[in-house]
Amino acid sequence: MAAINQTSLQPASFLLLGVAGLEDLHTWLSIPFCLMYIVALLSNSTLLFVIVTERSLREPMYLFLAMLAVADLVLSSSTVPKALSIFWSLSKEMSFHACLTQMFFTHVSFIAESTILLAMAFDRYVAICNPLRYATVFTHSVIAKIGLAAIARSFCVMFPTIFLLRRLPYCGHSVMPHSYCEHMGIARLACADISANIWYGFATTLLSPGLDIVLIGVSYVLILRAVFRLSPRDAQLKAVGTCSSHACVIVLFYTPAFFSFFTHRFGHNVPHHIHILLANLYVLLPPMLNPIVYTMKTKLIREKVSQVLFRTGQ
Repeated sequence: MAAINQTSLQPASFLLLGVAGLEDLHTWLSIPFCLMYIVALLSNSTLLFVIVTERSLREPMYLFLAMLAVADLVLSSSTVPKALSIFWSLSKEMSFHACLTQMFFTHVSFIAESTILLAMAFDRYVAICNPLRYATVFTHSVIAKIGLAAIARSFCVMFPTIFLLRRLPYCGHSVMPHSYCEHMGIARLACADISANIWYGFATTLLSPGLDIVLIGVSYVLILRAVFRLSPRDAQLKAVGTCSSHACVIVLFYTPAFFSFFTHRFGHNVPHHIHILLANLYVLLPPMLNPIVYTMKTKLIREKVSQVLFRTGQ
């Protein structure tokens, strides 16, 4: 009987409103969203194809970049198609279990990408601070284990949230003022105490992407210290150049994500539609810009991408 009551308190589906408060602008918002998503799909797919097919790009840095492209594709594809469906008034409804699935893959891909960025920072640290050991540290076996560890870590962090949300009664509340399902957005529809969800979400943010950004910062402090000890200025510029693209990607990835996170929890005076736009920004902007940044700033990737595009165009 309790199981039946609990099931009846879970909505069969959620009605997603998109960017609540800006419904009249949904059609116009869909244009940049759609264009950015197309660019993200094409650029990440092209980069992934080039890295997989070109034997000269089988080095650790490029293999990590391929993992990043996969995470970007999952992150954007988990959220943007449904958001566009809402903006175009095609379908605003999503079943309860589909909503949990979308939430799971969105957060898993985000945490996995954060883990990959941390691994890339360690890669640059070893390459600059201990180059003689680089080939022995970053073998293909180690890189594969890092990729599996990124998946396992993100899975273990997000799997409990499914049970934290399923245990809650929703009392018929099914209207979600958002364009996609995320943990706290679902939890706030519950008609019960959600303290466990709030604290778990806060703890996982601090212990996964929060810890990652601290460790990335430590690695870059050590890298900069090693770079300034290099006597030739050319060597310093070359070392900084190898890290510049990664540093740009870090800024693009963490800035909108943490800004959205802290605004969502502490910016109570910020209009709700700003919360939603920020939440969409951090799942769309990095996937669009990451491959562009690496292609523009890495000469070998730029050359290989140009060759592939030139052969395709013939």
